[in-house]
Amino acid sequence: MTCAGDEDDPFPVDDGLFAETFSQDTVYTLVGQELKIRQLFGANLGVAAPVWEAALHLCRYFEEQSVELRGKRIIELGAGTGVVGILAARLGAVVTLTDLPLALPQLQVNISANMPSSGWPTSPPTVLPLSWGEDHMNFSSDWDLVLCADIIYLPETYPLLVETLSHLCKNGAVVYLSSKMRKEHKTPGFYEECLRSRFNVELVHYDGNQNINIYRASLRKEQ
Repeated sequence: MTCAGDEDDPFPVDDGLFAETFSQDTVYTLVGQELKIRQLFGANLGVAAPVWEAALHLCRYFEEQSVELRGKRIIELGAGTGVVGILAARLGAVVTLTDLPLALPQLQVNISANMPSSGWPTSPPTVLPLSWGEDHMNFSSDWDLVLCADIIYLPETYPLLVETLSHLCKNGAVVYLSSKMRKEHKTPGFYEECLRSRFNVELVHYDGNQNINIYRASLRKEQ
C-alpha cells in the first residue's frame, strides 16, 4: 500500500439505511456519565449519523485506563454524533468538536441534550467545521489530546488526515485513534504506513471479536 489516494467508496450503501431521514435517541452510560445521543439518519449525513462501536470502545478505554481528561484541551476530528468529545467535556475537558459542515447541526443537538444539570464543568464544547488538509491551518497546535473514532475508511483522505494531525500535534499533543480495521478500506495500511510516516504509533488496545484497535500516536521530532 502507498499513501496515495484510492478510489474505494466508503461504506457502500446497499440496505437503504440512509434512504429516508429519521432520528433515533439512545442512552449510553460511559465513565459514570449518562449520555443521550441523537442519531439523525439521512441521505446527507451518511456515515456521520450513527454512533460507531469504535467510539464507544474509545470511551471505555479511557475509563479502563484511567486516562485523565479533566482540564485537558481536546479536539475531536470527524466527531459525527459527538459522543466521545461530549463525554470528555462532561468530565471536565475543554473540547472542540469538528466535522464537515453537514454534521454540525447534529453535534449541536447532542451538546444541548447533554448539558449537565449543574452546567458544564469548564465550558460547553465548541463546534467548528474542519476539512482535513484544507483549513486545518485555521486551528491552533495548542492541544493536549486529539481524538479520532472510526474515521479511517476513505483512502484518498489518508494523506490529508496525516497532514492535519501533524499540524494539530506540533506542540506535543497525543492522538488517540480507535478504528474498526476494515481491510476493504485499507485501514490497516493507514496505521502501518501513512501514520507511521510522521508519527510514533503504539497499539494500546485490541478487540479481536469486533476487530477494533485503539492506537496512541505522537508526532516524531524532526531530526
